[in-house]
Amino acid sequence: MTEIRGESLRYKGRAAQTGIYLKKFLRMFVYQSDWKVLPIGAIIAAVVTFVVGANMFVTQEGTDMGTFALVCVCVWNGFFNSIQVVCRERDIVKREHRAGLHITSYVAAHMLYQLILCLLQTMVTLLILKIAGVKIPVQGTFMPWGILDAGITILITTYAADMMALMVSCIVRTTTTAMTVMPFLLIFQLVFSGGFFQLSGIADKVKYVTISHWGMNSLCAIGRYNELPMVSLWNTLVGFKDIELFGKKPLKEILVYTEQNGYRDAFLQWSGSYHTNNAYVSTAENVGFNWAALLVLLVIFAAAAVIALKFVDRDKR
Repeated sequence: MTEIRGESLRYKGRAAQTGIYLKKFLRMFVYQSDWKVLPIGAIIAAVVTFVVGANMFVTQEGTDMGTFALVCVCVWNGFFNSIQVVCRERDIVKREHRAGLHITSYVAAHMLYQLILCLLQTMVTLLILKIAGVKIPVQGTFMPWGILDAGITILITTYAADMMALMVSCIVRTTTTAMTVMPFLLIFQLVFSGGFFQLSGIADKVKYVTISHWGMNSLCAIGRYNELPMVSLWNTLVGFKDIELFGKKPLKEILVYTEQNGYRDAFLQWSGSYHTNNAYVSTAENVGFNWAALLVLLVIFAAAAVIALKFVDRDKR
């Protein structure tokens, strides 16, 4: 790890120290292979998108599955970015803190550096979505363009997850502990997203403190979930089309008639109108509220990271 001389820190202000550490992290990005988070994140996004992206923003079911998978990618990228960055150099931070390091400057430098990483990952993810043919709405909900709305959501979701991982990295003392905690945090985020698994009681309240919940709500609102057709009912009826009644197959006849006369799309749209979700309303107010919730969470995580690292001098190792 690159150390900063105590003399260069003792008489520097917080802003100057932030700049010093930001330059250090940028050098580490180049010379210590921290850039590897970009291709790893790209591979994960590509695999997930090519599997579930075909029906994203096309049908309600495809949007449910696709946005859930995309949020998984964002949370994974954010966690992987910073889960080890502080604990792997905790001894260095401890020495430099005693030499005059401001913890707020150190965390602020990490926040700026991680924001740059998240921005690059967002650009890569959007490129992959484009290559995969994901039909992001052209018209935006909050911004003029849908891809800009989606990009902001992906960025804030990834950055919020990044700040949660940074907080954990400031709390734990070893990289082994950090990597042990990460899978549990990931599972928690996915199970309590509230969009893919049915929640009730206390579990339904827990979703409001998860990054995945607000990220998925935002993407579904941007994708105009409530205006999309639902195919589950049609597919269920097709599965029962060969049932005979008095020697005939009335359900098959109805389905054939519906399809031959061009009523299938209308039927899918009608079935979708009975499967709307108030959390997915496509309004600027709703999308903005989801973004605000994510921003509040990341501020809380960043503040907790500073508070936790303030006690670094009490380490007894």
